[in-house]
Amino acid sequence: MSATSLLPSIAEELALFAAVGFFIFALDDLLVDLLYFTRRLWRHATVYRRYPRAFAQTIEKADQPGWMAVFIPAWDEAGVIADMLRATLGRFGQGDYRLFVGHYPNDPRTARAIRSVEDDRVIAVELPHDGPTTKADCLNHLYRALLDEERARGIPAKAVILHDAEDVVHPMELPLFDRLIDRAGAIQLPVVPLLDPASTWVAGHYCDEFAESHGKDLVVREAVGAAVPLAGVACAIRRDGLSAIAEAQQGRPFDADSQTEDYELGLRLGARGLRTIFVRIPAMPGDEAKVASRGHFPGHFSAAVRQKARWIGGIAFAGWDRLGWRGGWGERWMRLRDRRGPLAALLLLAGYGALLLWSQLWIAAQLGAPVMPDVSPLLGWLLVANALLLTWRVAMRALFTTMTYGPVQGLLAIPRLIVGNVIAIFAAWRALRHHLSRRPRGWDKTDHVFPKEYVA
Repeated sequence: MSATSLLPSIAEELALFAAVGFFIFALDDLLVDLLYFTRRLWRHATVYRRYPRAFAQTIEKADQPGWMAVFIPAWDEAGVIADMLRATLGRFGQGDYRLFVGHYPNDPRTARAIRSVEDDRVIAVELPHDGPTTKADCLNHLYRALLDEERARGIPAKAVILHDAEDVVHPMELPLFDRLIDRAGAIQLPVVPLLDPASTWVAGHYCDEFAESHGKDLVVREAVGAAVPLAGVACAIRRDGLSAIAEAQQGRPFDADSQTEDYELGLRLGARGLRTIFVRIPAMPGDEAKVASRGHFPGHFSAAVRQKARWIGGIAFAGWDRLGWRGGWGERWMRLRDRRGPLAALLLLAGYGALLLWSQLWIAAQLGAPVMPDVSPLLGWLLVANALLLTWRVAMRALFTTMTYGPVQGLLAIPRLIVGNVIAIFAAWRALRHHLSRRPRGWDKTDHVFPKEYVA
């Protein structure tokens, strides 16, 4: 077969493969959109007509006694941990809580930074071995420290809250968890990435993705009866639920072999029949901003690829084996959506490859070469349908980004879709290589920055 016939055939097959996949994924996303807007309209027409809107400050306080434990694992966090702890103590204010901060013997700078925050509510927990291990292993040692603290106080904690060393907590987070934790096994609040003027494109694409995911997708996930996965920050796990998981796993509630222990924990709680909820409400009347955790996300391409590779590897590759396909139709549907990342990356690669090849063939055809392939009726129909669905998808991304960050960022979200796609392709390849190598994974963390405007 000559190049004049082979290259057009390759271009058409790549385009057809990508077009079929994009069409199926677009229909899947469209169904989520329709469920979201249908639910929103129904609640406006029924629920909000009969009941006042909920605000964090107006929710009735629970009578259940107990105190709150906050787990903060730290490896190589000397640059941010002290500022984060001071800001957290200042924002949480007075209350019955303790901040358990895990660190390693071979990380003395982080240990010194933790000790510089002189407050009885900060409990530094040094692990018995050098790091980095995994974040889950660090969390398990914090859990053992919690057991010791409960024995010393004679009062069990009401809930365990998870945060990272770079998080900016909301002042109403702790009282909101306190008022709602008796109603659910786990609660997840929204995560709102902070804008980074020095990284409009890489860090900015996290803003777009979380605005849509935590503005719409998790809402639909809870609505169809699927368990809400935990994000590892701004989430609270009821104490009895965490104990049940620990008892089933030799006293270790967090699986030390997992790279996405937070995601798995939410699904495991749901599988035990415990309700997991996503709470997205303002702090008070007149306040449009939701009670949420904020923080900076990776601003460099390589760091973003590493972080997303960890997510894809833990959720799509390892999650298939570790969690299986349990639950009702809503749970299975959402697990399928969670695990489509590697296939989505392959489709994107095929789509961009087809686009590049077609553009080169078009240029050659303009120069007189007989190489321009004919578009089959099926491919032509798919291209038109995908163009319409892509327009809708871009509009949804821009809409939800605008709702969180304003119209300027909403417009920037459109070209940032391409940035996110490229990062996803490289991340999927990295995740696949790590998964096939079967090498033990350590704490593949990225460098963190704590925003100076929040330093107490």
